[in-house]
Amino acid sequence: MGSTARKVSLTGIKPTGEPHLGNYVGAILPALDLADSYESMYFIADYHALTTVRDPALLRHYTRSVAATWLAAGLDPDRTTFYRQSDIPEIFELAWVMSCMSAKGLMNRAHAYKAARDRNREAGREDLDAGVNMGLFNYPVLMAVDILIVEADVVPVGRDQLQHVEYAADIAGSFNSIYGDRYKLKIPKPVVPEEGTAHTLPGTDGRKMSKSYGNTIPLFAPEPALKKVIRRITTDSVPVEAPKEPDSSSVFTLLERFGDPAVVAETRARLIAGGMGWGEVKAQLTEALNDRFAPMRDRYEALVASGSELDDLLAHGADKARKQTRPVLERVRDAVGIS
Repeated sequence: MGSTARKVSLTGIKPTGEPHLGNYVGAILPALDLADSYESMYFIADYHALTTVRDPALLRHYTRSVAATWLAAGLDPDRTTFYRQSDIPEIFELAWVMSCMSAKGLMNRAHAYKAARDRNREAGREDLDAGVNMGLFNYPVLMAVDILIVEADVVPVGRDQLQHVEYAADIAGSFNSIYGDRYKLKIPKPVVPEEGTAHTLPGTDGRKMSKSYGNTIPLFAPEPALKKVIRRITTDSVPVEAPKEPDSSSVFTLLERFGDPAVVAETRARLIAGGMGWGEVKAQLTEALNDRFAPMRDRYEALVASGSELDDLLAHGADKARKQTRPVLERVRDAVGIS
């Protein structure tokens, strides 16, 4: 790479559920912004999903759904590189080499593995590894390889995912200490959102919107389904005519994020003065979300349909990605003595 080349950013997207508003605000928008500053790469981590998704039809659906979501949300496959992990065979060969560079003690300290053991301990199980498959245990190695094989300079992550990038740096460092006189892997760095940035949303129950809480608002739900979900948002029981505190309300927080500023300002004033109920705010939120996401929803539905251009777009992305992954694997093979 010449001195004028932009640095590479890499974003991995695990296909384990339907996309929701929290994904859009917390992951999609910040990651798409990186395309302005970096040579940005995005991949669907479909092999990672095998640790938990065991229904092949569901995995295929989630993979198409996630890919269609990012494209509908504004990812430009000509300006970036967008691919399926499973279309890059070099990843899985390099994963074995990097497994041989990875200390078991390092894997023992991985958050997901420790959490699984803690759950077994709390449940009183004698075998603390019960229910732990080797995919879960080796997960950090495969994730490190996803990063190292494209020579990513930066990886955007939340603070709870910092360990993944630290592990990639540790594993690359182990390789470089042994084979660095022949070839050095690039050491990646994390990009973490600044404290206080608005990358989280409240869910329907007031907690952080998350699939694990079952409190999400689907990104591309048709209007009738959207209306039903928004009706379920938890609100207080203050009477319609009484003054209310907008900033303590999940439904107002969501309206503030997605509504027209003039509507939001008027609604805030009416809530504080009294005489406006949460039902009316929920109706405003439904309208705001439908206005914002209806065009995106049309694009999503066209892409996710069988026979759409989605597969060709992903195949094109895989060709672009392999131009970066093949040379890295060849240099690693030569460095370790595999011809």
